Amino acid sequence: MSSFSTSDTDAALLALRPPVATALPADASPDTVGSFLHLTLRPVLKLQNLRLLTAVADFILDHHMAFAEVERSARERVVGELLSRNTKLRYTIIGLVTGLFTEAETSFYRLHRAELNRRLLELAVRRAQDQTETLAQLLRPE
Repeated sequence: MSSFSTSDTDAALLALRPPVATALPADASPDTVGSFLHLTLRPVLKLQNLRLLTAVADFILDHHMAFAEVERSARERVVGELLSRNTKLRYTIIGLVTGLFTEAETSFYRLHRAELNRRLLELAVRRAQDQTETLAQLLRPE
């Protein structure tokens, strides 16, 4: 049996997260969806950035989509459509992020799942669209 407690696991998860500059108002409550977005979703997405991009690249490859050969605006459109229409990819991205929540964050997430999934996916789409060159590199054989 492992000697790790829930608090040890939560502390380890929090320690993994990179710092992200937040734009929270001084009077913002930590128990709001907006605060969760800045204090949890953004740092976890930053931590999982390469895994997010790799998952998107794998779906582009699996679906034989034109990507590396097209211009940036077309790449952004492909990424946006893929993440808005492909349920399997959407749930993969959600799993990449929610798997790194602490126990308290998971409890909050469960209460606000629909809104947080919407926001999480918006952030993931923007992150992938902003890194289409990296996505194109991930599609090239090594």
